[in-house]
Amino acid sequence: MAREMAREIKWSIVAAWAVSRAWLLLVTLGVLYNPYPIVTQDVSITYFSWFEVLKTGTFPVDDTMWQYPPGAAGVLMLPGLMSWWSYTQAFFVLMVVADAVAFAFLLRGKSAYGAMLWVVGVPLLGPTILSRYDLFVTALAVAALMLLTTRTRTAGVLAGVAAAVKVWPVLLLLGTPRGRRTRDAVVWTLFGGAVVVFGFAAAMPGAFDFLTAQRDRGIEIESVFAMPLQIARSHGWSGRVEFNYGSIEFLGPYVGLLSTLSLIASALSFAWLLLWRVKARRWTEATPYDAALTAVLLFVVTSRVLSPQYMVWLVGLAAVCLTRRETTQRPVAALILLAVPFTTWEFPMWFGWVMAGEPEAVAVLMLRNFLLVVAAVWSAMRLWRAARPAGFSAAAWPPPGPRAALPSPAPARSAQPSPDATRTGSAEPDSV
Repeated sequence: MAREMAREIKWSIVAAWAVSRAWLLLVTLGVLYNPYPIVTQDVSITYFSWFEVLKTGTFPVDDTMWQYPPGAAGVLMLPGLMSWWSYTQAFFVLMVVADAVAFAFLLRGKSAYGAMLWVVGVPLLGPTILSRYDLFVTALAVAALMLLTTRTRTAGVLAGVAAAVKVWPVLLLLGTPRGRRTRDAVVWTLFGGAVVVFGFAAAMPGAFDFLTAQRDRGIEIESVFAMPLQIARSHGWSGRVEFNYGSIEFLGPYVGLLSTLSLIASALSFAWLLLWRVKARRWTEATPYDAALTAVLLFVVTSRVLSPQYMVWLVGLAAVCLTRRETTQRPVAALILLAVPFTTWEFPMWFGWVMAGEPEAVAVLMLRNFLLVVAAVWSAMRLWRAARPAGFSAAAWPPPGPRAALPSPAPARSAQPSPDATRTGSAEPDSV
């Protein structure tokens, strides 16, 4: 009976995914009414222009909007292989395929909540999410994490490829436990990333120009560190809002200071993550997932840029966390899901008003950012507490099987260990 019910739930989730993605694709393609067709111009104009340059054998280094690692070129060139569609149509279909891959991995999790979060969270971002290649990167990251405990080398390669496409997946391995499994994952991540990066570098000039491409950028108006300027410009701040480095940014007084504070906050976040890793004394099978979500959340809220498509990173990682019953991140996932509609509200629905500094639109943006900051702090707190419970002194991941958990036979002259001793290093699910 329970098995039949689980099967029905699974097929209901699959049906919901199919219906929601069909609707999302048709709206993005313009078959159904799309009230904000401007969001698709990143594909039809920007990505397509880069594709035209990339297929000549060079990176678009003369375009200040090109700020991506070499692997991004591979993703942007893939739609060109689907010659039976236009570039734009092929790109949208490719993103739906990536969505399906992520969904398939999440559906295999121990809990159905991860797949359910993915089914609900992605379409809430609207056509924007099929018009950016972040969905492709998120699918690679989801696959890497879901394979981490069973196929470590494959997971490492996928994480490396994802990092070569858009950097942030380098954070995926921060929560893996100390030992051979982590060493294998790191080695194969480096291998996967190196193959992609140096392969493109050997074939096309300009592969590493992205490292200095954002040196002079300002503060993107949707980022957390832009909020003081959103308030200040209603009180006479003399700066300006301009299209700069591919996004709408604040330029002018105090922007340099806020940029520096943003970088310092990112550095402190990374230092905290390293400290957590050194201090951690307990792992469950959900710990790598939880740590990846915490790390990416911290870097999203401390970044100078917080574009709407970044939300799909968080939705994907939160969904991976929810595939394990041991996760500590359930309330964090709820906050992330709550922040998604506010993201769509501020972009594209009210983005013109956000640029103009209208109080109602800025309030929506600030509420979204407040939810993300709370989520980041709460995520870090729960990760820290779960990794250092009283009475644990050694890592216990993967959890030992029933036989492995038993004490070794005592010497003839020794007393038998107490029952409590057999539980040393065990892992209680979600002790927070």
